[in-house]
Amino acid sequence: MIDRRTFIGALGSSLAVPPLLWGKDSKPSRLAMVSTEWRYPSHAWHMGERFLVGYPVDGRWHRSPLKLVSTYMDQFPENDLSRARSQEFGFPLYPTIAEALRCGGDKLDVDGVLLIGEHGRYPVNELGQTLYPRYEFFKEIVEVFKQDGRTVPVFNDKHLSWRWDWSKEMVDTAQSMGFPLLAGSSLPVTFRMPAIDMPYGAEIEEVMCVAIGGVDSYDFHALETIQCMVERRRGGETGVDWLEALRGEPVWEAMAKGSFDAGGWDPQLFTTCLCRSLTLAQAEKVNHRYPTRDQMMQWVKEPVVYRYRHKDGLKATMLLMNSLVDDFTFAARLKGRTEPLSTLFYLSPTPNVVFTGTLMHKVEEMILKGKTPYPVERTLLTSGLVIAGVHSLGQGGKRLETPHLGVRYQAPRESHFMRN
Repeated sequence: MIDRRTFIGALGSSLAVPPLLWGKDSKPSRLAMVSTEWRYPSHAWHMGERFLVGYPVDGRWHRSPLKLVSTYMDQFPENDLSRARSQEFGFPLYPTIAEALRCGGDKLDVDGVLLIGEHGRYPVNELGQTLYPRYEFFKEIVEVFKQDGRTVPVFNDKHLSWRWDWSKEMVDTAQSMGFPLLAGSSLPVTFRMPAIDMPYGAEIEEVMCVAIGGVDSYDFHALETIQCMVERRRGGETGVDWLEALRGEPVWEAMAKGSFDAGGWDPQLFTTCLCRSLTLAQAEKVNHRYPTRDQMMQWVKEPVVYRYRHKDGLKATMLLMNSLVDDFTFAARLKGRTEPLSTLFYLSPTPNVVFTGTLMHKVEEMILKGKTPYPVERTLLTSGLVIAGVHSLGQGGKRLETPHLGVRYQAPRESHFMRN
């Protein structure tokens, strides 16, 4: 792999200048989108259209200074919107990623790239992982950078890849070549109810997220919910020692154990998460009662749990409890505090999905300032946890040692979730 010093030395004065430093006569900031498909309500629809029509920020309609000028679509489903949007807004669709980044010319001609490798018809392996081509798209983007001697910021939607070595390579490549790489989903930047954050430098003993969705998809969102909170703890992020995943009956057996050290989790954290939920399931004609264990077992047909421990001893549990809740809640036990710290990560319904607008506002900030608002290592570690969870499930819930997940980083003091 090319090292940062060699690459930057070769670029010399041709390095990209952040658009905020351009003069008044400079061209507007130009954005390319590389995606698997564009349909309602795909992630390209959620994100790319923000740079066509704007989005709400702090009670006002924000028109982005970034202009979507080119796209590459890998697939065109029957309900494809890319052709209609191209005609409506006047940007071209290109047959290759290189042509999209060069806008049909012979040199890189955009100031930022959206890489959205989610949705579409792709192979699924024996572990249930959809083999989305995020890594392959990223490699093609980087090849243009190398050939043209210039780099621009890149945003990668959700986890980096379905393979750990590819995920790590993506981060290493961005760092060695010196371009900003932002990744992840909307959960860290969405509304919270209540609007609280983890105190910076807190001593955290155990954490939990109770969420919805499937494996190799929404587990990423739930793990990222945890990670954006725990990365603020004293000493920063240290990485993860081991992970074990449970599915079905073993989840209920673990719940009965009563503590993390016994093979389960803190029951107070679980109760606190359910009490923060706005969608807690109820029996017919019942007004907001806490469900019994038997009801939970009846309603949740296939619960999934990831239990893992960080290198500094922090204990974490993620639960996917479909049909019990339909949202994302978080709870943490802090040293010296009797009651858990807890909140709901609120996701507004389609079509007014304001939290994706907030995420794109962070992408806009990265491209305009030439630096990421929060570390890509958050997504690297979360990607690794998803991969470990899928592999543990594939091995019948075996505990997997994860020395490769020794990802260390320091979160910024400023938090970036939506408050207004």
